[in-house]
Amino acid sequence: MMVRQIRSWVLRLAGLFNNERRDRELAEELEAHLQMHIDDNLRSGMTREEARRDAHIKLGSVDGTKEKVRDQRGFPFILNLIRNFRHSLRMMRRSPAFTAVAVITLALGIGATTAIFSVVYATLFESLPYPKAEQLVMVWSQSSQGRRPVSSGDYLEWKRRSRSFQHLEAWGGATFNVATADRPEQVQAALMTSDFFRMTGMPMWLGRDFLPEEGEVGKDRVVIMTHRLWSQHFGADQGIIGRQIRMNGESYTVIGVTPPGMRDRQHSQLMLPLAFKPEQVSHQARSFLVMGRLKDGVSLEQANAEMQTIARQLAEEFPQTNANWAASVEPLQNNFIPEKTIKNLWLLLGAVGFLLLIACVNIANLLLARATTRHREVAIRAALGATRAELFAQFLIESLVLAALGGALGVFLGRVIIDGILAILPLQMLPSEADVRISIPVLLVTLLATTFAGLLFGCAPAWQSSRLGLNEVLKQGGRTGSGGEGGGLRRALVVVEFALALTLLAGGGLALRSFWNLTSLDLGVNTRNVLTFSLPIPQSRFKETERISPYYRQLLERVESVPGVEVATVTTGLPLRGTGLRRPFRISGMPPADPGGQQSAGFQMVTPGYFETFGIRLIKGRTFTEHDTADGARVAMINETLANQYFSGTDPLTQRIVVNQPIPGAAQGGTEVECQIVGVFHNTRGGDGLRGSDSPVIYVPFWQSPWPRASIAVRSAGDPELITRNLAAAVNSVDPDTPLAGVRTMDQMLSETLSFDRFGTVLYGSFAVLALLLAAIGIYGVMAFGVAQRTQEFGIRMALGAGGGEILRLVLREGVSLAVLGLLFGLGGAYLVGRAMQSNLYGVSALDLPAFIVVGVVLLATALVACYFPARRASRVDPMVALRAE
Repeated sequence: MMVRQIRSWVLRLAGLFNNERRDRELAEELEAHLQMHIDDNLRSGMTREEARRDAHIKLGSVDGTKEKVRDQRGFPFILNLIRNFRHSLRMMRRSPAFTAVAVITLALGIGATTAIFSVVYATLFESLPYPKAEQLVMVWSQSSQGRRPVSSGDYLEWKRRSRSFQHLEAWGGATFNVATADRPEQVQAALMTSDFFRMTGMPMWLGRDFLPEEGEVGKDRVVIMTHRLWSQHFGADQGIIGRQIRMNGESYTVIGVTPPGMRDRQHSQLMLPLAFKPEQVSHQARSFLVMGRLKDGVSLEQANAEMQTIARQLAEEFPQTNANWAASVEPLQNNFIPEKTIKNLWLLLGAVGFLLLIACVNIANLLLARATTRHREVAIRAALGATRAELFAQFLIESLVLAALGGALGVFLGRVIIDGILAILPLQMLPSEADVRISIPVLLVTLLATTFAGLLFGCAPAWQSSRLGLNEVLKQGGRTGSGGEGGGLRRALVVVEFALALTLLAGGGLALRSFWNLTSLDLGVNTRNVLTFSLPIPQSRFKETERISPYYRQLLERVESVPGVEVATVTTGLPLRGTGLRRPFRISGMPPADPGGQQSAGFQMVTPGYFETFGIRLIKGRTFTEHDTADGARVAMINETLANQYFSGTDPLTQRIVVNQPIPGAAQGGTEVECQIVGVFHNTRGGDGLRGSDSPVIYVPFWQSPWPRASIAVRSAGDPELITRNLAAAVNSVDPDTPLAGVRTMDQMLSETLSFDRFGTVLYGSFAVLALLLAAIGIYGVMAFGVAQRTQEFGIRMALGAGGGEILRLVLREGVSLAVLGLLFGLGGAYLVGRAMQSNLYGVSALDLPAFIVVGVVLLATALVACYFPARRASRVDPMVALRAE
């Protein structure tokens, strides 16, 4: 049956173009239409030559004869391509509004896709900016709980025993107080072994990198700084090399400046040699990261096998520290990117893919509508001898030209969107090696996306136009079609467009609802007018613990004397950032638990003004006072969570708690101290972030358990940032070499905590708004064209007694029914998006009915507004004018 059907089509097509009688009739009718167009042009004021040229252009012929067009069919392919290209440009010039809408619509989709793909490519796929980057690997200590940093002892043994690496280098973090002309500043630094830069192959912008001998104790007083630090804090002084700068009260020689770019995006702005003192070599403290470069010809599997063997040897030689510890070798590429970030990037790329599909569907609808008005042109071209393939190619080339213009504008918009993304991108969300830009691979993907888009939205109108019935179209005379042909496809595309739009709107709605839930949380603190900063005291500063309390008492007195400061406190932890310490505890009177069964709680030392400074509510009992000193009775305060978990049936103020408190200067361990519980305070959000659950927390007086490094927080009468300089002066009056580090208001701290969620909400919300706009344009275009094509129908209805309100409701009902159908199909996609985003949401389920109802109502309201204007125009049709309409 299929063979007979194909044969029938072939015979019909052959008969259509080979029947001489039919050709002659069509040619005669062509000449009549040509003369009709010339007469119309003459009446419009054109000269005869202009009128004839315009008529030939409309009919797609150079001299208006069938024979000439048939001659052109013998031209080479490239000439036909050029002819179709020139014709496409003429058609776009004749419809500037249509061209502008189509190009801008596609540019939005292409621009968003280009920008997000630039981020994904730079983060996940682009080669690292190092020579032979595939040889660079990370080497980790491995336990049952996953990978961990490496101890100094393990690193030195790995380096001595391994044979798979050209280089095996370690680095760790540190902070330095750098003396400047204004006041000392704290700068993050990286301590790295001397061959680190030679391993990575990074050149210097100025000066040199470390020499091998500078990795020895006593020869390590040299420093390399980043281009950002050099330009911002040292005035981009070309003579910086060889200059002495003071850091932590000691002199260091500047030997190099790194190039601008990758290093500037890292936390560490200073690089110093890592020299191990004998007392620092340990197999227990795991605090270093290790990177290696494999030798030529050594595979990752071979290096892993060797490191596993070395790890087993160390476990046998050092059973107390290395038992049950292994080693793993992993590629450096994407090694530090969390799985959550990778998932978010793919979700964003999927979102812009949906946006591009919506744009393509929108343009396909516009082209289908315009193709309906060009049926006569197509029929005459076919009568002149154009094959269906040539007609298909002509419409497809028009689509590709539109796509090319939209793609070119989309690349420009992509650059703008990238700048916007980088402006709101949270710090450290992407690796420092990720250089987000429009690179050659990104341009190639953009070109493919543009071509795909042109083919996607161009095939439907091209196929429809190439399959017209020529006799039927030409017999319609000067009338346009009724719009019935192709109308079903246009309506189906509107349904698809609304389904895709609902999917994107649902993603944006879920992200917005999750963000709202986070911002509505009870933080337990009053963030307004609170400024915090830490004091990076060198570890060697307080060799005698008796000096800690007098030092901080003097500092607190000076800070509280600053004009504008209402109250101040010294603390070892901060709300929203966590307690900083976690210690074992037990209820007094209960036997000590086994080491594996000990309960622990967040542990923090605070001065009496802590609760007033942060506005933390007291639930029961009292807060600390100035009488809670080292000479007084030991006291403690607990939060609601600890009180509910351990004292649900008793009054916690009658209980005592035993806490293992840390000892300043001791690397580990502590001493058990029994404290009377004197107060219960309201839970505050801490180190687990806003999403974390409330965990037990214990506060003790700072004066009873002083700690060398602490933070200071002040509550001011006005804007706390205005008193920062005075606070720095107050601190420097006590300690000239100590800077204010990490100066943040609590509002800034809260904003930083929400930065990742805000970033996702802004992007998903922006894409959702664009999808809503494109969906509105799409349904408006279909309804407006349908109304224009049905003018005679509406005229007849009104002539037979239908009122304007009835016509208005008819058109609105048709438009809204398409939107509702699209919403029903889109619910499935919305649910799948909710499931994909579940790990990023807070307090929102995958099928969140309130969010879905809101976005559904918004989309329906948008459809109603978009349909109203064509419907109102239809309701105001003059029956007599409509019946006389061509």
